[in-house]
Amino acid sequence: MPDAGKKLDEILMTRLLRLNAVVQGLVTGIVVGLVIFVATNWLIIKDAIGPEGKLPVGPHLSLLGQYFIGYRVTSLGSLVGFGYGFFSGFVAGYLVSTMYNWLVDRKERHLSAGS
Repeated sequence: MPDAGKKLDEILMTRLLRLNAVVQGLVTGIVVGLVIFVATNWLIIKDAIGPEGKLPVGPHLSLLGQYFIGYRVTSLGSLVGFGYGFFSGFVAGYLVSTMYNWLVDRKERHLSAGS
């Protein structure tokens, strides 16, 4: 009977350690999209109340336009950036979760084969 309890603990821990790839992708996508959206709008607001005759708005953030076609440090660009950020974050979160689950499955198979 003690073996059955140990096996149950292993099954429970394996199930608890799994990640839902779609949910992880959605959360990561929303966070990355919101970061780009907020950063862009922050620079727009900051420039609107700042002194005139200074450097262009957000020269570093505008470099995202090299990767995200159509992105600019404007109000419309913040929406475009949110879309690209959401997509990129979703793909990254989904892939990380999928690889993590694959490693957990591999470890589980290794443990069950060694028993």
